[in-house]
Amino acid sequence: MEMVKVSVVALILSVLSVQTVEGKDFPPCNFRSVYNFGDSNSDTGGGSAAFYPAGPPSGETFFGRPAGRGSDGRLIIDFIAEHLGLPHLSPYLDSIGTSYRHGANFAVGGSTIRPQNESMSLNGVSPFSLNIQFIQYNQFKARTSYLYNQAKKNYYRKHLPRTQDFSQALYVIDIGQNDMAAGFRLKNDSEFQASMPDIVEQLAEAVQNLYDQGARIFWIHNTGPIGCLPVTLHYHLKPDELDKQGCLKSQNDFAVEFNRQLKDRVIKLRTELPDAALTYVDMYAAKYELIGKAKQQGFVDAAEICCGFHEDDIHVYCGNKMQLNGTEIYAGSCEDPSKYISWDGVHYTEAANHWIANHIINGSFSDPPLPITHACHKPSLE
Repeated sequence: MEMVKVSVVALILSVLSVQTVEGKDFPPCNFRSVYNFGDSNSDTGGGSAAFYPAGPPSGETFFGRPAGRGSDGRLIIDFIAEHLGLPHLSPYLDSIGTSYRHGANFAVGGSTIRPQNESMSLNGVSPFSLNIQFIQYNQFKARTSYLYNQAKKNYYRKHLPRTQDFSQALYVIDIGQNDMAAGFRLKNDSEFQASMPDIVEQLAEAVQNLYDQGARIFWIHNTGPIGCLPVTLHYHLKPDELDKQGCLKSQNDFAVEFNRQLKDRVIKLRTELPDAALTYVDMYAAKYELIGKAKQQGFVDAAEICCGFHEDDIHVYCGNKMQLNGTEIYAGSCEDPSKYISWDGVHYTEAANHWIANHIINGSFSDPPLPITHACHKPSLE
């Protein structure tokens, strides 16, 4: 496989060699709302509202019930909202008990950057690709602005965003993992490599479209180390296929290359969108660091799964049941999810999400290296 391979060390060092930021002593940004676009890593209930609700034991740690998240508790986007002093984001697709005064979440589990064909949708890939999420945002912005202006009493306005808040909101984009997974399933290495520039460009077009609608402050996550997901590692792999952390090298190489192209495109967007403040967040490096320090940070081995049954080529996914030789197997959760990084083999536990959130919101893995509370300040292009 011919591709540019960037080591994790190089990725981390690249965060340190970033552009300078004008006005380092500027006060924190006054974010009154957050708009999120993504997949299951940041889906707070869109998938449950659109398709079928996430059942127990999801949500057991924080919410005490299923709450539309692929985890035992809060996601990174939940911790971002809390850090900014805002409520958890209501899913755009959820019509019950929602408030959009402080933003909305357009993420849906299984979503991709690039629209997939019908056969992919039938295999678990969401039809709510990034371009559809933008169309939904566009309609959301137009309709809520109209309704807000029509409402004559604060009682009717309190759950609607104020028109002036859209341009001062933080726009989070956390998507791409499913594009990686789709590429692994449907393409050979050279075809997948050739498709990457188009995937990156479609994300850039989404940013451009949001900018044209008045968005100015972007917090863009790259894709994580997909080759470290335990759901992949529980299939029989040869030792020479794994890196020093026990992750599948070939998949991580693709993720690294995708992230390299994405970072280059974000840097280019800074010149194309002069009034925008764009932060590139190295989620790959943050997650890989946690995986490498799992036991040091009080977690069990990163390949262990809290919720699910995966033994002897028998795979029963979190919350599901299976009859095996007359015996029912229920894939419930572990005794203490806080000791695990992986919740269900694909998604992270609340404890892992909290660790990662704490390490990205302070700017340690960002370009420019500003905390999220200062993400409205633009980098110098000198």
